Amino acid sequence: METTKCLIIGSGPAGYTAAIYLSRAGINSVLYSGIQPGGQLTQTTTIENYPGFPDGVEGFDLMEKMRQQAVNVGAEIRSGAITAIDLSVRPFVATIDGDAQIAADSVIIATGASAKYLGLADEKKYAGMGVSACATCDGFFYRKKVVAVVGGGDTACEEAHYLSNLAKKVYMIVRKPYLRASAAMQKRVTEKENIEILYYTNTVGLFGEQFVEGAHLVQFKGTDKEQMLDIDIHGCFLASGHKPNTDFLAGQVELDEQGYIALQGPSTETNVKGVFAAGDVADPHYRQAIAAAGSGCRAALDAKSYLDTL
Repeated sequence: METTKCLIIGSGPAGYTAAIYLSRAGINSVLYSGIQPGGQLTQTTTIENYPGFPDGVEGFDLMEKMRQQAVNVGAEIRSGAITAIDLSVRPFVATIDGDAQIAADSVIIATGASAKYLGLADEKKYAGMGVSACATCDGFFYRKKVVAVVGGGDTACEEAHYLSNLAKKVYMIVRKPYLRASAAMQKRVTEKENIEILYYTNTVGLFGEQFVEGAHLVQFKGTDKEQMLDIDIHGCFLASGHKPNTDFLAGQVELDEQGYIALQGPSTETNVKGVFAAGDVADPHYRQAIAAAGSGCRAALDAKSYLDTL
């Protein structure tokens, strides 16, 4: 069986940065890019908040630059997804695409988190063209425009409040007759004059020539008051939360109550010694490319310190 000093699982900013640091430290590592090489940023259009790009950079281009930088310093990057891993043995043993296996003295998990979508075909059709799952990332493009936020929890309220400081108007589309967010968050959105909350409302479609121009809604679905409603918007933000990509771990590392990998203290180490986590898979709060890249650096340094003790 093939062996490596460190196995990096995932190829977003966290995974690529970890690969760069380990390679520069002279540590043999292998990175498997997963089912979406480059991660979620490859589905994003212009990124204007990543340092070093004063004119902005396309998400796909940014990730390709990171990948090439990792390759240039000697990182081994492979296609394929880790579909299972056994963390109860030393070295750890991972299964690639349900077939081949690789053994590793240490592991960095950087598989990210996926936005929870509504399941509408229009979400894919307008991805990057008005549909977003990150107000902090894309809200800047909707200054003085009209947007909608789908969801009624803390995430939705945070996104709506953030957007209300940029957009002309923010609709909150809430399926239930109430907000599920904390009292403090509810107060923040209900007190903003340019936020309108549409309760008992479901999003059933989006429309527009090339970019999102509006949303098809249904109110009071399944009741005698059911009615269709169209609203004109320039952007639709999905805010029903994220799901960390941890299914392949099969419960072998400790997770927090939201399903994100729990880290030990200030380090990136998990409860399994020699296993580290970086990026959105261990970050339910910030979910930013720059934060993920920084945690990839920390994970690589933590992994090196661990390997030095073997």
